[in-house]
Amino acid sequence: MLIGVLGAGTMGAGIAQVAAQNGHQVILVDTNEEQLQKAQKQLSNTMLRLIEKQKVTKEKSSDIQAAITYTTVLSDFAPCGLVIEAIVENLAVKHEVFSHLEKVVSDTCILASNTSSLSIASIGGVLKKANRVIGIHFFNPAPLMPLVEIIPAVQTENEILEQAVSLVKSWGKTVVVCKDTPGFIVNRVARPFYGEALRIYEEGIADFATIDWAMTEIGGFKMGPFTLMDYIGNDVNYAVTASVFEAFYYDPRFKPSFTQKRHKEAGYFGRKTGRGYYDYSEGAILPTPTKDYVLGQQIVDRILAMLINEAYDAVFMQVATAEAVDLAMTKGVNYPKGLIEWSKEIGTKEILNRLETLFSFYGEDRYRPNPLLRNNVFL
Repeated sequence: MLIGVLGAGTMGAGIAQVAAQNGHQVILVDTNEEQLQKAQKQLSNTMLRLIEKQKVTKEKSSDIQAAITYTTVLSDFAPCGLVIEAIVENLAVKHEVFSHLEKVVSDTCILASNTSSLSIASIGGVLKKANRVIGIHFFNPAPLMPLVEIIPAVQTENEILEQAVSLVKSWGKTVVVCKDTPGFIVNRVARPFYGEALRIYEEGIADFATIDWAMTEIGGFKMGPFTLMDYIGNDVNYAVTASVFEAFYYDPRFKPSFTQKRHKEAGYFGRKTGRGYYDYSEGAILPTPTKDYVLGQQIVDRILAMLINEAYDAVFMQVATAEAVDLAMTKGVNYPKGLIEWSKEIGTKEILNRLETLFSFYGEDRYRPNPLLRNNVFL
């Protein structure tokens, strides 16, 4: 199958590489010629590193690079069997693009979006043949991250879903199928990792460094929430949070933080701007955490209870199975354990107690326990 990828940014170029590495001819389209050249050079550099590490041969490297055609012409997608869109997270722009795509490709071509949080049903709503639209959400960097969320819209035919799952699995990816709801699995369930950490900071319980220390040293996470937000970019992370909050009809569980909003407004996006929650300029000294293990455990217990509650809610609302949720969080964002599995180790009654204590103290719907936890339903 000839694969088309629209958008030669980091995600699009990465998806094109994945398809090419798995034996497909690929058409990579971007309206920006300079971006195409950048993507081509980046792939060349990546292949050189893989050759040095003896992960690919020179011959295989040449084949992969030759398999990708770089072009600014949208009509070059005409012979493709699948086109994956990986452009800006703007619904109006996606509507315009998909309307154009439908005029270019055949009726049997699958049209997919790599969106991380926008409605697949809405994206497909502008199509005359919306039964072939689907979400295929890779994680960054696409060639390295094992997880892919596949999201059928209400219009998507089962045959299209089966084809998409089969194809992406053949690329060696771990696939989870989930309902077309805001944030899908990962970007929904992970919101408290950031949101509750920000809330703890805003209450003056602990500073950025101490919260990060607690979540890595005691919680076992590879990155603390503030380090991770700086890595992702506070502009990007805040936009996703705001999008999910709005899409969930302003459910207080997803309420954005003024601290993050102010950092975004100040241009403190994180590593890419040299300043976020931490100062990344040359010679800057990172703050020292307060290594109080009692405080640290309290921080971990609170954030983890919120994460587990959200995981249970995703299962309760049939966004995905318990197995898919745990797989998504371990493979998509490298959590040390699946949240459902973790809840069983801690005990669901203990998690319920933590949430009810928070709910009683704050009186906020943000802390309401999920019915599955409240009724001790075994997942």
